Amino acid sequence: MPARIYQRPKNAMQSGKAGLGEWILDFAPTEARQADPLMGWTGSGDTQAQVQLKFASADEAKAYAAKHGIAAEVHTVPPRRLKLQTYADNFK
Repeated sequence: MPARIYQRPKNAMQSGKAGLGEWILDFAPTEARQADPLMGWTGSGDTQAQVQLKFASADEAKAYAAKHGIAAEVHTVPPRRLKLQTYADNFK
């Protein structure tokens, strides 16, 4: 079962930065989602896709994946660059 390890991106709708330092291990879905003929809801029998494991660092997540034989791919987040400007720069 393949997995990916990544950091959660900052929510664009909020200014808070809570939970940005944690690393998440997600499992890839093993079967496609199908529509239920009676209710019309979509779902699958794959329970691994519902699991999200949270770690304090990428090394901890990689160590967990290696210990349990999970093929994991690490996705790094590019560094954020802040464009600092004053309010007066809007009128130049």
